[in-house]
Amino acid sequence: MNALSPAGAQGFLERYDGLRARLPGEPATRAAAADFFRARGLPSLRDEDWKYTSLRLISETAFQQPPPIPDHSTALSRLPALDAPRLILVDGHFRADLSKIPAGITVENFSVSENFDTQTRPDRDPLVALNTMLTEGGVRITIPAGHDGGLLMLASLATASPGLTTAFHPRHAITLAPGARLTLVEISIGEGSYLHNPVTEITVAEDATLTHIRLQDESPEAFHLSTLYADILARGTYENFVLNIGARLSRTEIHARLAGAHGIVHLNAAQLLAGTQHADLSTIIAHDAPHCASRQTVKHVLTGRSRGVFQGKIAVARGAQKTDGYQMNQALLLSPESEIDCKPQLEIYADDVKCSHGATVGELDPDQIFYARSRGVPESEARAMLVRAFLTEALDTVTNEPARAVLEHAVSAWWERQAA
Repeated sequence: MNALSPAGAQGFLERYDGLRARLPGEPATRAAAADFFRARGLPSLRDEDWKYTSLRLISETAFQQPPPIPDHSTALSRLPALDAPRLILVDGHFRADLSKIPAGITVENFSVSENFDTQTRPDRDPLVALNTMLTEGGVRITIPAGHDGGLLMLASLATASPGLTTAFHPRHAITLAPGARLTLVEISIGEGSYLHNPVTEITVAEDATLTHIRLQDESPEAFHLSTLYADILARGTYENFVLNIGARLSRTEIHARLAGAHGIVHLNAAQLLAGTQHADLSTIIAHDAPHCASRQTVKHVLTGRSRGVFQGKIAVARGAQKTDGYQMNQALLLSPESEIDCKPQLEIYADDVKCSHGATVGELDPDQIFYARSRGVPESEARAMLVRAFLTEALDTVTNEPARAVLEHAVSAWWERQAA
């Protein structure tokens, strides 16, 4: 441990104490979050929601402030060729000079806002508290009523800092007014060793539709801990797809609340892991209104000594009659040393509902590989074909062609790295 930069929770608290006079936003909210984090610390394996994911490496690491003038050129060159307006963050800071803001929508730096939003619970979630006390920016996106925002890319770039392990905590807010539409492609990439701890708050108003595609392709030395809260009002639709392929340790946590009748939530995902990677996808869908539907299809492809985690909870409130909820988690283990932990949950207080969940774990079928090889297909290609077929059901939920192409390219690049 560096005496000037304590590790773990103490290091974060000392950073807050040093920055608190200069941090934007409401100081009372930050101070309350810091008090909770000081008493609570980082989550541990003793916490039920974290029983499969240890933050020991983070608690033992001394994180530094990112450099004031980072070199973003290499990270910027890794962005996919997506023909769309873009919002760029570098080490957690919104860079208007690198961004191209589309007409008709409002984009502002989160740090200029006077108050934090209220969906998240910094008094209950240590990672949200950590973000609340240390965030220095992010983006606030607002789509006006009836407007179609089209396709928009939100990219977070982490820059290499030789000899340093940095940390940044961006805060994002996305609001769709009644009847608005947006397809948002969110990409997280970087270089070097760092912690990326974003918190996102989403509101989808009546008759609005948000399609949210997320690609987490962080540096192999990085930690990625993201928390998202979404409220979906009457007849609103929130479609979320997550592809996790990067970071040595990642956790994607999603809280989606169906707050109005006839709302729809889709939380689909794929996790492709190798080496000693650990990726945790934890979701909670709260059906708080009647006549709502939710769907989840989650796929894992694990090789090496990697470990995947899926915790999915569907909670149906007493008044949420006519709920239709479905959840499926499937894992493909390509190595005898890989591991999957799955914890599906149904918590139902209404009596007129249709809810189901399932989980499967398996290996590639040797008969299918033999069949392909008997027809002249090399074994590596046969394995790749079967893996892609396994992932197709999850990827097919992404219907926007440019966004789907970004995911397809990322999957192909991941497989090529495993075959090399």
